[in-house]
Amino acid sequence: MATLSNLIFKPSIIPLHYYSHHSSSSSLPFLTKQQQQQHSSSSPLTLNKHSHSHHQIRLTTKATSSSAASGAKKAAASDERVQKVHSIEEFDEALRAAKNKLVVVEYASRTDEESSNIYPFMVSLSKSCNDVEFILVMEDESDKTKQLCKREKIEKVPHFSFYKSMEKIHEEEGIGPDQLIGDVFYYGDNHSAVEQLHSREDVEKLIEDHKADHKLVVLDVGLKHCGPCVKVYPLVIKLSRSMADSVVFARMNGDENDSCMQFLRDMDVVEVPTFLFIRDGQIQGRYVGSGKGELIGEILRYQGVRVTY
Repeated sequence: MATLSNLIFKPSIIPLHYYSHHSSSSSLPFLTKQQQQQHSSSSPLTLNKHSHSHHQIRLTTKATSSSAASGAKKAAASDERVQKVHSIEEFDEALRAAKNKLVVVEYASRTDEESSNIYPFMVSLSKSCNDVEFILVMEDESDKTKQLCKREKIEKVPHFSFYKSMEKIHEEEGIGPDQLIGDVFYYGDNHSAVEQLHSREDVEKLIEDHKADHKLVVLDVGLKHCGPCVKVYPLVIKLSRSMADSVVFARMNGDENDSCMQFLRDMDVVEVPTFLFIRDGQIQGRYVGSGKGELIGEILRYQGVRVTY
């Protein structure tokens, strides 16, 4: 769990889980092993070679040129939601065009296996998350992309950066598919049943709105760069859908603005994530932590279901 003192006095400690369509080509962005052997240019980046045990998918091409061209064409069509940028100018324009949408950028290398393994998962997310923009930058593509990576201080690939309103809000290195999915849900959730609260007034209005229906309100209080907050959030989204008839789920990031931070202090929240259970305008209790089973048990308990541990 993260503490508010970490945020206030030691911002460098956060995040907890921190690791410290202009393309004219229809070919795959990553090289095959045979192509890698022929690829003579070296990359200035120190590539992260740790392997992941998560669901890995490797991009492969057939030996024959005709089937390779066919496969490349299909791949190009399937990843059309991922914008490839080739310079600082294209990158900045893509961020401006996204406005306040979440922008997920993968910095990759054509010869790096981890980059090619994680890319299909980003493509899959791009198809299901229409309110999120996805960008691919190949560091070793040209001098222009190397300059872009240098400006963004990218030292290892694959590296994922998350932007909103042209501001970098989060970044990760060497992550697997589960972490990538969790990050996209956490930083780009504009479509789930979880209500997004941005001030104390938002909280008060939500509580007032549900006094009459007597629904349990579960308020997820966290911080933008809190690893455990990101980890548990996909469960919160699932529960918000499956329990929509009886439970209202909401979220607030304490470090979003002064009003949110003051609300955390007023509620004596000192560790995150903290889940506040509210019914009929009163706080009935709280759960501190990111344990999935424990959270579900606490929600059921405050719904009146007998739970034994």
